[in-house]
Amino acid sequence: MNVHPKKQRQVGGSPKSGARSKSRIQAENENKIVTAAINHFSRHGYRGTTLDEIAKSAGLSKPNLIYYYKTKEILYAAALDHVLDIWLVPLETLDASSDPEEALGLYIQRKMEMSRDHPEASRMFAMEVLKGASAIKATLDTRLAELSKSKRDILAKWSSEGRVAKLDGVHILFTIWAVTQHYADFEAQIVSQTGKTLRDEAFFIEATEAVKKIIFQGIIRKRESLG
Repeated sequence: MNVHPKKQRQVGGSPKSGARSKSRIQAENENKIVTAAINHFSRHGYRGTTLDEIAKSAGLSKPNLIYYYKTKEILYAAALDHVLDIWLVPLETLDASSDPEEALGLYIQRKMEMSRDHPEASRMFAMEVLKGASAIKATLDTRLAELSKSKRDILAKWSSEGRVAKLDGVHILFTIWAVTQHYADFEAQIVSQTGKTLRDEAFFIEATEAVKKIIFQGIIRKRESLG
């Protein structure tokens, strides 16, 4: 997996071609390091991961890694920052001007794509939350809380119009998060039951459509049934 390009750190910035090349190489190295870090932290947790292992996976020496990230704690925080950006981007797309089924369908689609394309990021996030989320509490309490509140307001508007079920939107979001992220966080269980992962295109389409249907049947109110 590659980290979200939006979060690749840009270093320096000089008009000289040598400086531009150095900045590009630095950005590429940071991307390699953070990608390797997410892969290791998602499998072995913070304590079970070493900088030596991350450096080897990134194809860099440990001193080179430390040039960018002085300590494992700093690298863990940087990796989580990338994970949170990947995790929150789909939620930002939930748009009040769209039809509820269309908007929620797009959100579910993007969450399933995230589970397919970035399973390590999803598992790292889950591991951090399970141990208390101390490293990301500030973000959960601010950025996620504010974004979630704005989307719950959209769901409340749709509910008041009779277009979705009368439920606190937070429970709709919780359900979407739980179901879509299950395919990444519990991939081993998925494989044991189906022999497939979301990287199987036919299975991805089947699973995505099933998730949409299950959720829509529970919350979507069709206009023709509003009477």
